[in-house]
Amino acid sequence: MIGEEHFSEGELVAVLTTEPLDRLLDYRAPEGGCALGAFVEVPLGPRRVLGVVWGPGEGSFDPAKIRPVTRVLDAAPLRGEMRAFLTRAGTYTLTPMNIMLRLATRAPGLGEGPGMRKVYRRGGGMPDRMTDARVRVLETLEEFGGAALTLGELAGAAGVSTSVVKGLVAQGAVIEEESPRDLPYPHLDPELPGKPLAEDQAKAAESLCEGIEAETYGTTLLKGVTGSGKTEVYLEAVAECLRRGRQALVLLPEIALTAEFLTRVEARFGARPAEWHSGVTSTERRRVWRMAGEGGLQLVVGARSALFLPFRDLGLIVVDEEHDTSYKQEDGALYNARDMAVLRASLCDAQVVLSSATPCLETWANAEAGKYARIDLTSRFGVAELPEMRAIDMRAERMEPNRWISPTLARAVEARIKAGEQALLFLNRRGYAPVTICRACGHQIGCDDCDSRMVEHRFQKRLVCHQCGATKPMPVACPSCGAEGRLAPVGPGVERLAEEVAARFPEARVAVLSSDLFASARALKEKIAEIAAGGADIIIGTQLVAKGHNFPLLTLVGVIDADLGLQGSDLRAAERTFQLMRQVAGRAGRAERKGLALLQTCQPEHPVIRAILGGDEEAFWRAEAAERQRAGVPPYGRLAGVVLSSPDLQAVFEFGSELARRDAPLRRIGAEVFGPAPAPIARVRGRHRVRLLVKADKSAPLQAALAEWAGQLKPPANLRMSIDIDPQTFY
Repeated sequence: MIGEEHFSEGELVAVLTTEPLDRLLDYRAPEGGCALGAFVEVPLGPRRVLGVVWGPGEGSFDPAKIRPVTRVLDAAPLRGEMRAFLTRAGTYTLTPMNIMLRLATRAPGLGEGPGMRKVYRRGGGMPDRMTDARVRVLETLEEFGGAALTLGELAGAAGVSTSVVKGLVAQGAVIEEESPRDLPYPHLDPELPGKPLAEDQAKAAESLCEGIEAETYGTTLLKGVTGSGKTEVYLEAVAECLRRGRQALVLLPEIALTAEFLTRVEARFGARPAEWHSGVTSTERRRVWRMAGEGGLQLVVGARSALFLPFRDLGLIVVDEEHDTSYKQEDGALYNARDMAVLRASLCDAQVVLSSATPCLETWANAEAGKYARIDLTSRFGVAELPEMRAIDMRAERMEPNRWISPTLARAVEARIKAGEQALLFLNRRGYAPVTICRACGHQIGCDDCDSRMVEHRFQKRLVCHQCGATKPMPVACPSCGAEGRLAPVGPGVERLAEEVAARFPEARVAVLSSDLFASARALKEKIAEIAAGGADIIIGTQLVAKGHNFPLLTLVGVIDADLGLQGSDLRAAERTFQLMRQVAGRAGRAERKGLALLQTCQPEHPVIRAILGGDEEAFWRAEAAERQRAGVPPYGRLAGVVLSSPDLQAVFEFGSELARRDAPLRRIGAEVFGPAPAPIARVRGRHRVRLLVKADKSAPLQAALAEWAGQLKPPANLRMSIDIDPQTFY
């Protein structure tokens, strides 16, 4: 071996592959040798698979049987800090290393050479005749901000045939050109002026920039009321990172936020950054992945999985709306991107900014303990003021049957419409009605494969299971007793609320924002932009509307059921209700006009409702922290959720009971096992689900004990076991 970073031809190397194997595989270095961390193609049986050189080979079996690496791929090697990150993240989350590597190689065509390809971009001409299909092609090119698309990607994104694109090429409206597969991204200029900052914002930006200048690890909670300019502040930290020639990553919780955010970034730095999320084309994903490793990009804006890109020199990670539950990956590798961002930054001497108006209790507690720095922004940006917040006591309102908008809220909505302003009605329930019941026999229509009620989606004329996604037409007769015309919806969803709004405010323009009502992320972004431009009088939305959107004309927020999240045994119920209510209320009054938030509640005296209205957030966090500390639960204790599932109910309970009996490895570290018990949703997709919960002290070495405990038994065929460290949900 030459030095410590290169293996000569014929030397044994250990290769980690993305295949479901529990060990590294030995190969011989190919002609010309290979570097530590190199991406390679290796033979595995009759196939050739992707792998990474992880270190020297063991040589523990017949050398004559060791095959050579097929070839070294044309990609920047996986750096030492990235390999350490995958290893430590896998150890923490108890995720096999092949799955961790898969997270870091989620780009197509990594084995292909540079090569050339035909790409399409907007031309300067206009077609002689405009059709709907041609309009969609041109709008798609505009939406992708000048990025080049392949023929298939452009036709697919626009929903047209390739011949439509070719016709636009012939007329000069679209340009077809040969291009290298992966080009560096346009240069972002950190010296361009940003928005003028108020004194407290300038101090906050200066403090963040000092951390960037030090080029050492540190995490800062940037806590600011909604509309306080947190984005402008952390963009100054991004600018400082770019000045120093390092790369930056901004994580966003919702794909619908990217369009507005990218516009702000382009205005600040003069060019669009790289994007990484489910709405990005395969070609662009490959380009982002390669340019991250080669240093051909400065800034990535993306979803949680962008954390696993192979950055060459990552200097800053911003986790925007860090409290958002979508940062937790709930299948495959079970990780929290907020926590993994801190881990990754600690390994590459980068800074982390956790930005939120309502931080999660874990982040608040770390700031209180001095593990994280904390910066507070207490006033709104510019002339905007914080909204006034009031409760509507539903016990005192005269409500008509099957109506959910109180007279008090209705009057406030009418006043806003007359003033030319917008009102938002918030209800965190998708669909038309959460339950459909037979008035003849009392039967509630449930999913055939899950222990969950089906939700009526009247716009689609179907019943939908929100657990497995199964759908079926709305029946005419009761499936249980056969009675016709006796099925009735119970309770409201946003679609039913829209029906009531149309009846009460017939002249108003109504927009419904719910994730299941839009066929694509593009359609959702377009609707949000239309609303922001004043294209609706009343907005009806689920929690989607609470995630950072800016509607300048919105001055009233009405929460239809502020008590909805307070039921149940989830230890985070109070925290999440507090965050959601404060976030959605913060959509009001973000421009010149004063905002008002009205919360309909049957429990105005509830401590959480009082805390939301009172605005003393620190008092709420202190009380919530004290309660968790007494119970010994996160962030003052440790939890691990274990979910067993199988088509065989008896088998899954027997396995769970045997696991609970063999708890010696957990008892040695002082941990307790609770269960097995049926999961709250005990059957999903035909599989019976049983839960166990492991509770331990904060300092206990939980992962090692869990690995030893779970390793005592081999699950029978068709039984799956999932271990979730720091679970966020308990279904």
